[in-house]
Amino acid sequence: MQSTARFVLAISTFSAASLAAEPLTLRDAMAQARLRAREVTAATARKEAAVSRVDQARSFRLPSVTLTESWVRTDSPAEAFALKMNQERFSFADFVTSDPNRPDPLETAMTRLEASMPLFTGGELSGRIEQAELAAGSATDAETWSGHQAAAQAAEAFIMLAQAGEYVSLLEHARDTVKAHVELARAYAEQGMLVRSELLRAEVELARVDDLRADARGKSHIAAANLAFRLGLDLGTTFELGPLPAPGALDDTLDGWLRTAAARKDLSAARQMLRAGELEERVMKAGYLPKVGVAARADWVDEQLFGTHGDSTSVFAFASINLFAGGATRASAAAARWEAKAGAEDVKRFEEGIALETRSAFEEASAARARHATAVQAVAAAAEAERITNERFRTGVVKTIDVLDAANARRETETRELVARAEASAALVRLALRSGRAPESVLP
Repeated sequence: MQSTARFVLAISTFSAASLAAEPLTLRDAMAQARLRAREVTAATARKEAAVSRVDQARSFRLPSVTLTESWVRTDSPAEAFALKMNQERFSFADFVTSDPNRPDPLETAMTRLEASMPLFTGGELSGRIEQAELAAGSATDAETWSGHQAAAQAAEAFIMLAQAGEYVSLLEHARDTVKAHVELARAYAEQGMLVRSELLRAEVELARVDDLRADARGKSHIAAANLAFRLGLDLGTTFELGPLPAPGALDDTLDGWLRTAAARKDLSAARQMLRAGELEERVMKAGYLPKVGVAARADWVDEQLFGTHGDSTSVFAFASINLFAGGATRASAAAARWEAKAGAEDVKRFEEGIALETRSAFEEASAARARHATAVQAVAAAAEAERITNERFRTGVVKTIDVLDAANARRETETRELVARAEASAALVRLALRSGRAPESVLP
């Protein structure tokens, strides 16, 4: 449209803040959403947490080293005797001259350094590590998908704002046109060349356009706040946008869109979580197998804290097996198996739903592009009809009402073209998202 070909929109809000000096482009808005959107930063945090859990799971394969310090004061005969021995202060002479059944209270501090490491856990540890790795991979894919969603939502918010602003511009132009007709009709009426009813009809039309313009300005403020929300900015942020570009080309077949949809990141994340769930049965069955480990410790025993008068070392291995747990292990393994089966059904349904979404989005995008092409042709026809009607009005062939009708028809076709252009652009972004592609990939 010639009237909006070089349209530059300034959407004002109650805040004096401005996002940038340069006009914000659609691609820039999507890039900023990937960086600032709350859902993206939350997904990044969840991914980092999942990666840390992998390190946590792997750490259980390494030795665990602990240092403890304990202090006790006791007159228990057996304990006092043992602790005296551990302090290496036992005296047989003192022992035979005292009553061992009634020892004096003995104060003892013990420092213990102990290291232990599992040698065999029946596959439980390796299963937990693999589950953590799958969860981290799932969180990474979820982060990517969250970025795609944020970019798509920002794109739709940008399109809505650009549409609202361009509609305001159309109404400004329409008002100028109607106002010029009102002034001309008033001049003709004063000269007796036009009945007053036609002047009043023109003034009514001018008031109607003013109402439409006021409503459009209010909606543009809401659209600006929505874009700020999608970009993670203050809701009072102002934007300067360029004209809404024509939609990009639908440059692939339905089969091509479906192929990429099969590898969608949220679907990949769900598949990895399903594999992690399927491992749970194996982890639970580890309860049937023995647990084997080794440990070593060094003790220093003294009357003082952290004293070293008495010392000793020990090395020992241990093994345990659960002989009977009332069927708990079998039940937990069965529960894990059924949970995995349910998860597999959920993922399969998810896959089918994605295919349905992609087919629907493809049809919507195709229809929206066709509507836009028709709307562009209608704008050219309406502009020519308005031009002819204006010429005939000046020669007195048609009435003011005919001129106003022609102006309305042109504005309506321009509005339909604007709406069709916005819908086609938004539909293409949604198609890219639902087919698993980066929304930026469909920008013209």
